[in-house]
Amino acid sequence: MKPSPPRDPLGLRSELSPRSQLLLLVLSFILPLALWSAISYLPFLWHPMVRITEPGGVDYFQKGQLVDRQVFSEESAKAVSAGLAKPDGHRANPVYLPAPHEVARALVTAFQTPPRLPTEPWLHQSLWHSVTIIFWGFTLSSLVGLPLGILCGSFRAVSRTTEPFIEFFRYLPAPAFGALCVAVLGIYDAPKIAIIFIGTFFQQVLVIANTVRKVDPALLEAAQTMGASPKQLVTRVIIPASITDVYTDMRILLGWAWTYLIVAEFIGTSSGITYFINQQGRYRNFDNVFAAIMMIGIIGLASDLFLAWLGKQIFPWKGNGRPSILRLFFKALAPDYVK
Repeated sequence: MKPSPPRDPLGLRSELSPRSQLLLLVLSFILPLALWSAISYLPFLWHPMVRITEPGGVDYFQKGQLVDRQVFSEESAKAVSAGLAKPDGHRANPVYLPAPHEVARALVTAFQTPPRLPTEPWLHQSLWHSVTIIFWGFTLSSLVGLPLGILCGSFRAVSRTTEPFIEFFRYLPAPAFGALCVAVLGIYDAPKIAIIFIGTFFQQVLVIANTVRKVDPALLEAAQTMGASPKQLVTRVIIPASITDVYTDMRILLGWAWTYLIVAEFIGTSSGITYFINQQGRYRNFDNVFAAIMMIGIIGLASDLFLAWLGKQIFPWKGNGRPSILRLFFKALAPDYVK
């Protein structure tokens, strides 16, 4: 009797079952939401404030006001000792920590609520503006970083010439160039795009170069044995063999561009989703602040899922998709290496 394989519920030696993957995917969102809900709805867990429902004999208390629990206790004791009416209230969280249902409501109403000032943009206008900044910053970075990364990973001479400086430059924080970008490019969108470019380009070159270097040396040796030129090695062996991993790198690097968005939009003229968040924070509408932050996460996750789906359509040999025109293209370039 053939022994059954050892159980591997944590996925140490083998891939988890689709059911387990789906369950863990749901849990990864449910657990943080459960923690947030517990802090929001269970007063005994935290709730360091008291929301006043009846001021009683305390002059400066007002209905709906939030005060520290210690202050509330002290003022209640003073009122009782002075023979005044005792104030009343219930435990609550600070205004900067809205409950999940308040943020969920804000996710809907924020799009329908007009800005306070006629000159301020609506939320959807701010979001679209931020998306365009991300698009141009990452596109310009990729136009230079992608080919340079491939060349660095392919040719040691290019790597030795460029990578030492790139390794040095990538440690320089992109926001430090904000004033310089404004001086050179003006105060509108150009310096924001430049900050995203600076924040992603140098990482992009190094990550892609490292991926390209992982191409199986046996493929290169076989192609060289058959007389392939350096150009043919790059176009017919290295790129087809590494293109799927490079595509995955690009998806991850797009997330880096989002992380620089908030910093970039502080530079020059305030605009985009950062401007909306700052304005809502100034008005103490923290439910809208949380909603806007979540929208960034939703857009980022949705775009990544779309790119993952697109990757399966473009590179079906990586998954179970149908053959695509691009696969036929790479198959024509390198029939021995694209399966």
